[in-house]
Amino acid sequence: MSEIRLRFPPSPTGYLHIGGARTAIYNWLYARKHNGKLILRIEDTDVKRSTKESIDGIIDSLGWLGINWDEGPYFQSDHINEHVETAHKLIETEHAYKCFCTKEDLDEKRQAAVAAKITYQYDRTCLKLSKEEIAAKEEQKVPYVIRFKVPDGDGAVIFEDKVYGRIERAYRDIEDFVIMRSNGTPLYLLSNVVDDIRDRISHIIRGQDGLGNTPRQILIYEALGVPIPIFAHMSLTLDPRKAKISKRSHGEVVTVQFYKENGFLPWALLNFLVLLGWSPASDQEIFTREELVEIFSLEGMNKANSIFNYQKDHPKFITDPKALSINAHYLQTMPVAEIAPLVKDVLQNTGIWDDAYEKDKKEWFMGTIDLIRSRFHVLTDFGGPGRAYFSDEYDMDPKPVKKNLTKHEKIGEWLGQLAQRYESLPDFNKEDVERVTRELADELDIKPGILINGTRTVVTGQAAGAGLFDILMAIGRDRVIARLKKFSTQS
Repeated sequence: MSEIRLRFPPSPTGYLHIGGARTAIYNWLYARKHNGKLILRIEDTDVKRSTKESIDGIIDSLGWLGINWDEGPYFQSDHINEHVETAHKLIETEHAYKCFCTKEDLDEKRQAAVAAKITYQYDRTCLKLSKEEIAAKEEQKVPYVIRFKVPDGDGAVIFEDKVYGRIERAYRDIEDFVIMRSNGTPLYLLSNVVDDIRDRISHIIRGQDGLGNTPRQILIYEALGVPIPIFAHMSLTLDPRKAKISKRSHGEVVTVQFYKENGFLPWALLNFLVLLGWSPASDQEIFTREELVEIFSLEGMNKANSIFNYQKDHPKFITDPKALSINAHYLQTMPVAEIAPLVKDVLQNTGIWDDAYEKDKKEWFMGTIDLIRSRFHVLTDFGGPGRAYFSDEYDMDPKPVKKNLTKHEKIGEWLGQLAQRYESLPDFNKEDVERVTRELADELDIKPGILINGTRTVVTGQAAGAGLFDILMAIGRDRVIARLKKFSTQS
């Protein structure tokens, strides 16, 4: 069997889109499963929109996701001359011809077809030109495009797509299409094929929006006398309203950069994206790298469009809830030693990192991460809802403040008394702290939950988390007492 070679060819016109990332993931998984090669090819021929910043961003996002490639990055712009030469080669082999028709001529014919209620196709006016007529127009420097000559007759382009099955397109339904513009630049249709031939691509996994181009590209492969790759077209990813997701419509949430900046673990995002349009044979949804490489197959790619369940300005979810759930799973189950450096980055970015967390406070730091991560969905939660563990400057969530503090007129007095009880303890341990808390509640003739929930809100700023008395041990005697006293005096 010949070498399996796939490519990921992004256009560097912005951040890496999650749809593009999904394409890269599928190509990467297939290449790794079959001991093949993945080529990174930057399609940078759109000079006005392509930027070095975008190229660097794409490469950075792929690296962050853990997607490695075997060759490249190659740049399409480096091979423009080869694309142009191929267009002229197709003229020489009578698979293409020069078309001198003006835009006005074509518009007039198109309008006539609309008036007659027939489908417009180019009528091959310039294919009928003699060599002398062509030479005369060239002598007059009449601009021309190069059109591919679709075969005549009742034949068809037939190929087997690995997702959508047998695809058949009759020659008569394909008009002679342009492969080179009048300014001498080749079209994507041609450049893409020439690059894939040069890079010896054996399998093309791309979005469904490329399916319409495939019959025309197969005609180019056939005209050049080279093997045709295997095609697998991925279903589209739509929003809940069945609209195609895009940065223009949905904002930064559809870029990989958004997830990197908002506390996602790279593999968790990859795990989520692979499920947008692909399913294993089982109900499994959480995979190790080895598991995913092992079970990934083109047969598992879905025909039905996938739904990216994002609702703009949702009060609770910054993205698809399933993405958050998968990220939370990894955040809560990964070895603490693997999460600790990532938490360090978050704390450094929020200005509350302490070098002691890697020295004499390391054991406390690791234990605290393990204690508080059970309620967190993203890494940035350690610097948000978890900030009170690492800093004395933290905000209080208004909801538990209202429910657990302002609701009780004497809560400031009660928590001040609780601080005194904690301060009088010979040993600030979990058992004694719980005992004196409940004893004070009995003396005050109130439910223990009033003191417990009030203390949680004051000490952490949050409504929920680990068990209160575990929390108090983590935050420590001095800080707990200081926070309760401060609240008491300000109430």
